[in-house]
Amino acid sequence: MATTEQVMQALRQVIDPELGRDIVSLGMVRDVRVEGDRVSLTVVLTTPACPLTERIEAEVRAALQALPGVREVDLRMSAQVPAHARLQGIEGLAFKNILAVGSGKGGVGKSTVAVNLAVALAGMGAVVGLMDADVYGPNIPEMMGVRRIPAPRDNKIIPAVAYGVRVMSMGFLLPPDQPVIWRGPMLHSAVRQFLTDVDWGMLDYLVVDLPPGTGDVAISMAQLVPLTGAVVVTTPQAVSLSDVGRAVEMFRRLEVPVLGVVENMSGFVCPHCGRETAIFGEDGGRQLAERMGVPFLGRIPLDPRVREGGDAGRPLVIAHPDSPAAQAMRDIARQIAARISVLNLSEPAPSGPSPAR
Repeated sequence: MATTEQVMQALRQVIDPELGRDIVSLGMVRDVRVEGDRVSLTVVLTTPACPLTERIEAEVRAALQALPGVREVDLRMSAQVPAHARLQGIEGLAFKNILAVGSGKGGVGKSTVAVNLAVALAGMGAVVGLMDADVYGPNIPEMMGVRRIPAPRDNKIIPAVAYGVRVMSMGFLLPPDQPVIWRGPMLHSAVRQFLTDVDWGMLDYLVVDLPPGTGDVAISMAQLVPLTGAVVVTTPQAVSLSDVGRAVEMFRRLEVPVLGVVENMSGFVCPHCGRETAIFGEDGGRQLAERMGVPFLGRIPLDPRVREGGDAGRPLVIAHPDSPAAQAMRDIARQIAARISVLNLSEPAPSGPSPAR
């Protein structure tokens, strides 16, 4: 009969490919029991969106079944998202991670990417919030198919919920067609209120849809809370790429890690002949990522159903989950979740408590 120590020693040979460390030292192995020829345990991954779940599960089973006397392995796979160290201890906040989605210019599909990333992460089992910080063009409610929020409770704003995602937007608070004509201080106050006066609950990820460009809202977000990281959305053409390069540099100056670049509208595949046409150019996002020294997260093809889903309040990953664009968005969501885990588990803990901001 194998011993618990032999089981743990065998599992030290299983390396998390993203983190480069064994699953025992990472604290991912829980509840080990050896009963005769049966070993039961739980492996807790660092995100429910882990792209390597099947690989890790197979390696765990192989390592244990190679032990003398082990005939049966009862393996449960679970997930617990690690928290960004600098976010912990800030009064009034219960976010493990805050992910900013930005772009250097409008019209690149930034909000569409933010919506589908949030819904994809929630569909994989994470607890997700979506904050519409694009106060000048708050269209997240329409894209998520919600028109109002519940009544306040205990002096807190209650977010709407759609597709498993908790949603807050200025669009819930304004009459239709009323513009937001605000300057910096008012924008800063609105961002603060969305962070602290909304009853988000404990979130694994708060996805923040920033306004396009490099203005006040992005600066306010970075000043108010430590952002875990940022994703920058572009289209392949040169005009978009030059502006997105400025967005990458803005996040760097704000000391926000850039998790990667997403190339949206990368090509149109004709539904009749199957031929792909690079309407907005080709491979510009990858070239930008290489030039700026940041990861390239993937290409999302141009698909009319993306627009249709946004207009109808049904994100593509829900309305057409098997489409190439939806598959690309889910793959990008997994990559982002993995990069956040790597970042959090490699970041040293802060030396003192995080100040309230």
